Amino acid sequence: MLEKISTRQRLVRETVDHLREQIARLGEQLAAAERTLERLEITHATVLELAAEDDHPPPEAEPLPPGYREILALFEHADGGLRPKDVCQGLGIGSEPKHIEGARAKLKRLVTRSILIEPEPGLFVLSPPPPTPA
Repeated sequence: MLEKISTRQRLVRETVDHLREQIARLGEQLAAAERTLERLEITHATVLELAAEDDHPPPEAEPLPPGYREILALFEHADGGLRPKDVCQGLGIGSEPKHIEGARAKLKRLVTRSILIEPEPGLFVLSPPPPTPA
């Protein structure tokens, strides 16, 4: 009986090790994809700025993906600014460094779209609405 338990423990340990390796690889792939996406969004914002300098009207902004809408919902119900860790907690995604950095990247993307502002490093708030003409 103890031999069966030992065999099963070994097999389960191997499975756990294999799954941890897969998670680590996927985490690295996700981080790389998020970095690429951030670079592309920065490039996109730069092209829009250059187009505006040339008096070309900017193309229509693409709608926000669902994950961004959830983040904006947090800001709409917040009394003040939020930090990336607050966003992670509000979304229930954990507060490990990789989650916080992913949230920070999304918040920065919302800043480049002028949806959020960053009044101080690491603190994000909704952009004030444009003034209404009198």
